[in-house]
Amino acid sequence: MTATTARRVLLAAPRGYCAGVDRAVIAVEKALEQFGAPIYVRKEIVHNKYVVQTLQKKGAIFVDETEEVPEGSIVVFSAHGVAPEVHDEAAGRKLASIDATCPLVTKVHKEAQRFAGEDYDILLIGHEGHEEVVGTMGEAPERIHLVDGPDDVANLKVRDESRLVWLSQTTLSVDETMETVGKLQERFPALVSPPSDDICYATQNRQVAVKQIGADADLVIVVGSRNSSNSVRLVEVALQAGAKASYLVDFADELDEAWLEGVATVGVTSGASVPEILVEGVLEWLAERGYGDVEIVKSADEHIAFSLPKELRRDLRAEAAEAAAGS
Repeated sequence: MTATTARRVLLAAPRGYCAGVDRAVIAVEKALEQFGAPIYVRKEIVHNKYVVQTLQKKGAIFVDETEEVPEGSIVVFSAHGVAPEVHDEAAGRKLASIDATCPLVTKVHKEAQRFAGEDYDILLIGHEGHEEVVGTMGEAPERIHLVDGPDDVANLKVRDESRLVWLSQTTLSVDETMETVGKLQERFPALVSPPSDDICYATQNRQVAVKQIGADADLVIVVGSRNSSNSVRLVEVALQAGAKASYLVDFADELDEAWLEGVATVGVTSGASVPEILVEGVLEWLAERGYGDVEIVKSADEHIAFSLPKELRRDLRAEAAEAAAGS
């Protein structure tokens, strides 16, 4: 690249926080304001290092399992959702719970309940071990079969090929999911599709946006954590769209100047659990290195908002204390 080559940044829109993440993070903040610290959170409220660290500083305590929460305390369930047995465990420990599950994940849970009740086997497309998948499978473990990509299709064993439906984890790559669905339909012609697409609007919108910038960028930087499924997918989609390189970073200080060698156009986006302050840090880092010309590439408008969990309208501390006293 010559000294006169124009350097620019293509900034994807939409990017960052989706409505479900915003709702979950605000739920923890509101709980801390209303009831005081500590507030316990089962698993990471959303998959982002910065968000978790920020909430920890405010008094949130993150645990892996419900049994780690002291009796009579308040626990928040993450945006990824939990299995019914987790709700039962919380009740058994006299905990007051706030369910911050994303409403779009709740929709998939309800679909699983309904189809299992109608005696279908459910083929759940998703990644083994992901919290959302674990929670959804817990709705009907005897009826749900995990399909972790197209290569899993050949190994499936079901009770009745005439009563099958597919559902999916909400944060997958749209293209990969539809490839898996195609393989499933080839093997099981009677396969039923869900009433509506399970992949969330924000995941789809961010993938469409990164496809647009990836086609014109030498390098795409995705801001997000490595345990964030939708952020990891954005790197993959950018490369598939034509970007010569793409990297996932949590913070600007993880960027490497060597990545900029020969690069005229840098694409920037962020996963659905990433606050904008982290993107601003990346843009500042790029501007200091000559990439100050920023062009916003807009592919969709987002106006969706979800109401906060209903539990925040109750006196949960009093309820937890009363439950503990009655045990």
